[in-house]
Amino acid sequence: MSVHGESTFEAVIEQSLLDSGWTRGLPGNYDRQLGLDTSELFAFIGATQNEAWLRLVAYHGNSQDEAQKRFKQYLAKQIDERGPLDVLRRGVKDRGILFRLAFFKPAHSITDDALNLYRANRLSVTRQLRYSESNQNSVDLALFVNGIPLATAELKNELTKQTVEDAKAQYRTDRDPRELLFARRTLAHFAVDQNLVFVTTRLAGEKTRFLPFNTGSEGPGVSGGAGNPTAQGYRTAYLWEQIWHPDTWMDLVRRFLHTEKESRALIFPRYHQWHAVTQLTEHAAAHGAGHNYLVMHSAGSGKSNTIAWLAHRLSSLHSAANEPVFDKVIIITDRVVLDRQLQDTVFQFEHVPGVVQRIDKDSAQLATALQGETAKIIITTMQKFPFVLDKVSGLKGKKFAVVVDEAHSSQSGDSAAALKKVLLKMGSDDVDESGDLLTASALARGRHETLSYFAFTATPKPKTLELFGTPHPVTGNLYPFHTYSMRQAIEESFILDTLKNYVTYKSYWKLANANVDDPEVDPKKAGSQLARFAVLHPTMMAQKAEVIVEHFLKHTAQRLGGRAKAMVVTGSREAAARLYTALKKYIELHGYTGCAPLVAFSGDLELDGVEVSEAKLNGFAEGELPERFAYTAADDKFAGGPRAKQPVEYKILVVAEKYQTGFDQPLLTTMYVDKPLKGVAAVQTLSRLNRTHPLKGQGDVFVLDFVNEAGDITEQFKPFFETAATMPTDPNLLYTAENAVTSYALLVDSEMQAYADALLEAEGKAKTDAALQKAHAALYRFTEPARDRYVALAADDPDAAEGFRAALRDFTRMYAFLSQVVPYQDAGLERLYLYGRALLNRLPRTEDASVDIGEVQLTHLRISETGRHDASLSPEGEQMLPGFLGGGAGPQNDPDKVALSELIEVFNDRFGIGLGEGDKIWVEQQIQALSEDGVVEAAALVNDESNFGVVCDKRIEDVILSRHDDNGKLMQRYLDDDTLRSQLNQFARSQAYRLIRRKHGLT
Repeated sequence: MSVHGESTFEAVIEQSLLDSGWTRGLPGNYDRQLGLDTSELFAFIGATQNEAWLRLVAYHGNSQDEAQKRFKQYLAKQIDERGPLDVLRRGVKDRGILFRLAFFKPAHSITDDALNLYRANRLSVTRQLRYSESNQNSVDLALFVNGIPLATAELKNELTKQTVEDAKAQYRTDRDPRELLFARRTLAHFAVDQNLVFVTTRLAGEKTRFLPFNTGSEGPGVSGGAGNPTAQGYRTAYLWEQIWHPDTWMDLVRRFLHTEKESRALIFPRYHQWHAVTQLTEHAAAHGAGHNYLVMHSAGSGKSNTIAWLAHRLSSLHSAANEPVFDKVIIITDRVVLDRQLQDTVFQFEHVPGVVQRIDKDSAQLATALQGETAKIIITTMQKFPFVLDKVSGLKGKKFAVVVDEAHSSQSGDSAAALKKVLLKMGSDDVDESGDLLTASALARGRHETLSYFAFTATPKPKTLELFGTPHPVTGNLYPFHTYSMRQAIEESFILDTLKNYVTYKSYWKLANANVDDPEVDPKKAGSQLARFAVLHPTMMAQKAEVIVEHFLKHTAQRLGGRAKAMVVTGSREAAARLYTALKKYIELHGYTGCAPLVAFSGDLELDGVEVSEAKLNGFAEGELPERFAYTAADDKFAGGPRAKQPVEYKILVVAEKYQTGFDQPLLTTMYVDKPLKGVAAVQTLSRLNRTHPLKGQGDVFVLDFVNEAGDITEQFKPFFETAATMPTDPNLLYTAENAVTSYALLVDSEMQAYADALLEAEGKAKTDAALQKAHAALYRFTEPARDRYVALAADDPDAAEGFRAALRDFTRMYAFLSQVVPYQDAGLERLYLYGRALLNRLPRTEDASVDIGEVQLTHLRISETGRHDASLSPEGEQMLPGFLGGGAGPQNDPDKVALSELIEVFNDRFGIGLGEGDKIWVEQQIQALSEDGVVEAAALVNDESNFGVVCDKRIEDVILSRHDDNGKLMQRYLDDDTLRSQLNQFARSQAYRLIRRKHGLT
């Protein structure tokens, strides 16, 4: 045996396994026909279930040989039918006699018998296992549990110039997936060299897909890239020392490996998933309830499975003293798919229905689930908790693990405090020994020893890190408890890099002031209206629609075998509706197919005097959109015919806010961005493109951005590419904010105390309608004097009044957050918070005067490509996020007003660089010509707009046709598209009427 040879590497791994408790399997004991090591099988049964075995032998005329022959044949058949996982977990019944094929470690170690049976499992490793009945092919290593083969491994040695890639190739080309060992026995196959590990759960020849099973370049649970860190020995030793350790291997079999219900694919955890669940549960078992954990796992990290495994482990977790760590596990998520996945997964582990329950009815259902014994894992949404404050009782002393899926800001502030009150009834007077209700309410906001949060997110905000992060032992800075970075996920090909192919466009435009007078306007308010006018202008929408459709048809439509889809991200509901309409018009005008659009936005919207909604525009209910958009004709053998699954294949989805987070559609390859993107929203929105698909590669992913600069987007991604951290908040900031409120001398201590007493008493005792009405009247009465003082101050000094409102608003927001992080237990702060929150709702608001920009015209427009960029990030290490500094915008001073013409000139200088005569807007030219026509002008001066239309409609097309050389392309559209012509006529008529009458001072 050469020191450089592969067999030496094989021997090292074998010896490590033997040292940890495995036994050496003999290749000759493997029954190639049945796919079992019968020697290990019967040794295990004899050691653990001899009495049952003797009963079975009696059925076979007391013949051991006959009993063994029949049983191993029956067991092989059961494995063929049910799979090895189910057989190992539930055993088999032969002639009514139950035989366990494995014993798993109990959640607690109270009974020695259970541990003895667990220790009697026979884990064996066999080298050079010849597995085939038709040839002498062998695998380097085969891992058995009680005679049932569960995994194989092919080892390669870099010292002989072979790597893990050669091991993958060997599985793909030299291992027949139809062989019994691979087809119906083993669950996982490892390709291993000294540096890297890859795993697959299904051999499929050349199509076999191996996934990386590595710790990360910097080690597990911290920021890094793909691969494994340097080590004194082998970089991949964690595989046989940790994963193949008997305790870990049996735990994987019992509580990790499972079959996905829809695809029937076997799920083997990635290394980071196993490590995260293990680290979290070990810490919770050692330290008990009352700790918060932040898991920063990238999109594409398999969070749903990690949460499922974690929830199941937490639901049966015991401490070293054999006490349950948690009574219930509550998962807060908005993803319905997680509910089904959890139920399916946990049922495979437990085989008991009802362990997982989703709260989809009312608060009474939640109360029943929390108090009952069956449901161990409860799934709900944060929005439901405020409705159950008075429903839950009898939960004192209970301990809860709360798993938060995507730890957004909705989990901070009042909603999290409300959750704690639901679970713990912290508002009752027996919480605080002194009986001080106010202090008890303050305590409800901090960490509590009976409640632990496990928060999952790919994009933690500074507040998220403060609420759930782990302090560094030296610096005190707050970090995630466990990290699987975006960088590592991209390098391991679990997600795609959305910034690799980033194309920027820019809209150049000019406006003209068509008002007879030149009104003075607030530059900020008028500026936003001018920008909105330009962005929503029909010509702007038409040009963007043209860019989008032409690009989609040329660059996207044929990708993924014709399955590729695109998303258009807009800045408002109106923009979404108008751009969707413009896309449909452009597609219909040109007779294009294969690019049908959909639109998604919430609520109803008035558009040109007509009320529209997502459902009305699309022609079907909102809830149907994900499935309708997912449909592909390429995967429907009846596509185009009467038996097609749906008549239209939708390719472009226009969205406003909706579907920009949590929308997993792997067929999305292209995004058109027409909205400023900042911070977390930028990452979450663009990450809709990063999902992988068997047909989708990095070259398919494309972003076309009308608004943002590529470099700015790169900066938005930086904090979330590796690890995010933040500095802890200065607890004294809250006292600074308190002083800012009290300095206005509008609040009186006695009134605030009376309000707080009445509020807390009402929360604790008011049960009848009459009592609630009485309590409400008292609360109203105690805020009345402060409100009157504010009104008086606003009349005398409006700026001071607005300063007070801003200071009070800042304090309440700051306290809602900081009181969860810092254990103030300060009755004065709690009192000011409770009172201030109510008073803010009663302070009269100063109505901002609206700004009328009158008649404005878009005179020039050009949309041009400005660059093609690789906006991908490079490793820079952890990123410190700015901590919570407090303070707010404060009162807004009235800005100096400027003439509208001056403001338009500023906008034109900014957005109209390089525009010339060729960029003039055709529609606006026609309006100007129409307003200068003598017949039209005369009619406008003596008629209202309705009667004016009778005259104008007869002249409008003559005027437009007389100017047909101005823009031939749009002119042709005007002539060909009846709908477009009608809309432009109506628009031109209205604009011309106003322009004429303003010119003559009539409006």
